[in-house]
Amino acid sequence: MFQYFGFGSNMNIISLRAKGVEPLASQRAVLHGWRLCFNVQHFFRHEGGVGNIERSESADSRVLGVLYDCPDEALAPLDAVEAYGHGYDRITVEVEAGNERIHALTYVGMPDFIDNDCLPSRRYLNILVDGARQAGLDTDYVQGLMAQPVHQPGEYPLFMPPSGNYPAFDADSLARYPLYTALYGAVFDMSDARPLHEYLKRFFGGRDMTLFHLKRMDSSDGNESMEDIKHGRLNEIQRRYLNAYLSEYAKEYRYVGRFNFNNNEA
Repeated sequence: MFQYFGFGSNMNIISLRAKGVEPLASQRAVLHGWRLCFNVQHFFRHEGGVGNIERSESADSRVLGVLYDCPDEALAPLDAVEAYGHGYDRITVEVEAGNERIHALTYVGMPDFIDNDCLPSRRYLNILVDGARQAGLDTDYVQGLMAQPVHQPGEYPLFMPPSGNYPAFDADSLARYPLYTALYGAVFDMSDARPLHEYLKRFFGGRDMTLFHLKRMDSSDGNESMEDIKHGRLNEIQRRYLNAYLSEYAKEYRYVGRFNFNNNEA
């Protein structure tokens, strides 16, 4: 078992479970001498910045969060979704929980991903606020999160794949292309992605990421399924969210085909 201090979206248990981590127990915790910021660039520009912590010289600086007891097997998926060694480093901090001082793992942004002009997206901030409320964090701290300015992305037209005769893929055939990834019926080649996306080549490669993104919406209840996607059981908010990501995928990667969710349709 290890102990993990979540201060960002992982304060929200739905968000944490979507990342493959089921904690054994949790409690409120405080990290003194640090401050919360949102200066880690998201991989996709329309998402703005995500949570980070930085040391502070101010005597009253503190970061509130949730201390989780996690089984050892949870470390690998946690490292994966936090882009350990690429976007975030994993460190040990001392937090105050109850009347104890406890050493816990947490994640801090790495230099190549820091951009102090970033603001969090409304989606991301909503997840933080909901998690902070669920955990029963200090009301003033929650109010401060709610008052945080947010990133304002532009509007996205309906994504339209480029014209031409492109191949169709299913899960099996996509898996044979480790630099291809799929989203909501479209397949993209990540070969020429910018350096900040190097990690995603391993994380997204050969996989359809539609359900992954749906489970990271601020409206997710954790029950979304591939059956919902296959049968078109998505609401307008979910469709708009995926459409924005399709547009961003098309900016970052190269469209190479269509994806069929049922193997016998490929």
